[in-house]
Amino acid sequence: MNAITSRITVLPKGESIFSYQATEISIVDEAAGPFIEIKQFPPEGEEQSIKFNVEEWPFIENAVDKIIQEIEKLEDKS
Repeated sequence: MNAITSRITVLPKGESIFSYQATEISIVDEAAGPFIEIKQFPPEGEEQSIKFNVEEWPFIENAVDKIIQEIEKLEDKS
């Protein structure tokens, strides 16, 4: 028997896990191998998600880091 962590919920302090501000990061496997799914639950509509495999993560992480750097540059100009 094994136990694994298959979902982590990220949310602001003081919010419930059912908050629209919660983000769920999960391991999902639909019989074709495991992948990562990130979900959010906006108050104005249906849940939103992005799915990707582990091999894609370094490229996604790098792209997000670049976007964060661009945002920081914009904020410095304000």
